[in-house]
Amino acid sequence: MSGDSKKLQPIIIKRVKKGGHAVHGGAWKIAYADFVTAMMAFFLLMWLLGSTTEGDKKGLADYFGSPLKVAMGGGSGSGDASSVVKGGGTDLSRSGGQVKRGDVEAKARTLALKALKAEQHRAEAARLEALKDRVEDVLASNPALAAMKSQIRLQMTRDGLRIQIVDEQSRPMFDSGSAIVKPHMRDLLRRIGSVLTEVPNRLTIEGHTDAQPFGAGERGYSNWELSSDRANASRRELGAGGLPEERVLLVQGMAASVLFDPKDPLGAVNRRISIIVMNREAEEHLLRTAPVEDESSPAAAAADTSPSTSAPVAR
Repeated sequence: MSGDSKKLQPIIIKRVKKGGHAVHGGAWKIAYADFVTAMMAFFLLMWLLGSTTEGDKKGLADYFGSPLKVAMGGGSGSGDASSVVKGGGTDLSRSGGQVKRGDVEAKARTLALKALKAEQHRAEAARLEALKDRVEDVLASNPALAAMKSQIRLQMTRDGLRIQIVDEQSRPMFDSGSAIVKPHMRDLLRRIGSVLTEVPNRLTIEGHTDAQPFGAGERGYSNWELSSDRANASRRELGAGGLPEERVLLVQGMAASVLFDPKDPLGAVNRRISIIVMNREAEEHLLRTAPVEDESSPAAAAADTSPSTSAPVAR
């Protein structure tokens, strides 16, 4: 029996079958979606950084440093709003988006400045016109000065009011070749000096001669020195009339470089003293073009105590 039972036991054969991979789940899809989302966020961040101004970047940095302070005080990090209601700014009906008013306000300030300068220019022109009338009244009210009316030329120019005192054969302002002021010319200059104290404008004084060559020759005393000396002598007489010394900005001799009557270079009318009551624009232009001296140099020390006197180089 035992032999038969051994014969009846089944024989089990195990075979390993090689097949395909096991079926995966959906985890890879989630990982891929996270990757795509991260890349999208990265490129969006790059775009925002490229289109954001430096002021807004600073505002964002300030906000994360002290959010409460920036939120209450406004600034570029909080939308440039001066109101605590963010988004609407001064217009409470708006809930989002504001117009930065910096450029608009800058243009408004520029226009206001131009309007102010134009108004100042008109006021200064009116003041110089009033000064012109005042000089004419002073000349008309004084019989001795009224006789010199034909020698005085008053003209409004781009630089201001030009007062010219021209020579006459019968009534010269100076002796020939001399810088000593004649008595009638002295009275006229002192009266003009007292009138000029009524305005704050600074002055330029020019001396002019005719084209008659000076006898000393090119290297000696010439019309350049003579015109400079006459202009400086006129400055002293204006000061004797009450004009403060600091009101004179420039004294210069022009010789015959700018003739009053080019058709008659030797005419008496070319010998003249020109006083320019400068407007603000002309004064600023002259100060901008003036040479800068070393403060420690003797020339600078002299310039601080007296008006400049210059003689152009002869042509």
